[in-house]
Amino acid sequence: MTLPAKDRRPDYPQDKRIISVVVPVYNEEANIHPLFSELEKALRPLPYAWHVIFVDDGSTDGSVAAIEKLAQQHSEVHSLVLSRNFGKEIAMTAGIHAAEGDAVICIDADLQHPPELIPQFIQKWERGVEVIIGVRKKSKSDKYVKRLGSFLFYNIMNLISDTEVIAHATDYRLMDRIVVDEFNRLTERNRMMRGLIDWLGFRREIIFFDARRRQNGSPAYSNLKLFKLAIASFISHSLLPLRLAGYLGIAIVLLSSVLGTVMITDRYFALFGLNFSGPAILATVILFLVGVVLISIGLLAFYIGHIHQETQGRPLYVIRKKRI
Repeated sequence: MTLPAKDRRPDYPQDKRIISVVVPVYNEEANIHPLFSELEKALRPLPYAWHVIFVDDGSTDGSVAAIEKLAQQHSEVHSLVLSRNFGKEIAMTAGIHAAEGDAVICIDADLQHPPELIPQFIQKWERGVEVIIGVRKKSKSDKYVKRLGSFLFYNIMNLISDTEVIAHATDYRLMDRIVVDEFNRLTERNRMMRGLIDWLGFRREIIFFDARRRQNGSPAYSNLKLFKLAIASFISHSLLPLRLAGYLGIAIVLLSSVLGTVMITDRYFALFGLNFSGPAILATVILFLVGVVLISIGLLAFYIGHIHQETQGRPLYVIRKKRI
């Protein structure tokens, strides 16, 4: 799908399709210039007009200055500066909202996603594929805890969700204009981009790649942030955690009935010789039921909090300044 001529900016070529590259940035000052150099090397030979949208997500280093300096040197560099740190998922959303390309490519700023694969993404797009997904084969920098967490997340997600999520899929992906237009209609605040794009459907293909080592700086996503993202993803894409409270209640009623029958039978008929005392029985039952109630309340709290955030009506992000 090509962006209609009436929707194109007058400074864009009318005879070429446009590629937009969206780069979320958080404290990536040292990676801005090297990344653009590699993107330019990959995109310049292609028969397309192109631009790169850097979305600064409240960086506290010199990332904004580095982007502005690059924009003064290259007309292909555009920028959005958010008013504070909204998180990577929202920063990518802001960039996709601003992208005017016939195809939009999302890529991380830390150079772990190899820009030289972009021509392969575009070749698949030219054959009519609407979503091309970069999937990591391995990462030289991932620690055991992160690999274990990733394994558990994808297995649990695909077990409880109606949307199939590709294991080890990354945010490095290309989307056709029709996918971008549908994505821009989504209003979730607690969002996992990969899950939302997979939910949209469309024709998808995969490109496998080996993740590079991060060249400069440190990862912005801590294990705690990844855990929070995983919880938000489970809640957004499945009702099973909420239903578990009901299933757990049914199981406890059945088990408590059996246990109560055994206790009463042993107490009055001494069939098993277990000699349960009355206070011990009562304490065990109360402790068990209190635990169940707390688990159920916790699950409900997650969902109620999620509903509260979704219905506040606040904008997803606030832009301090832009150069588009």
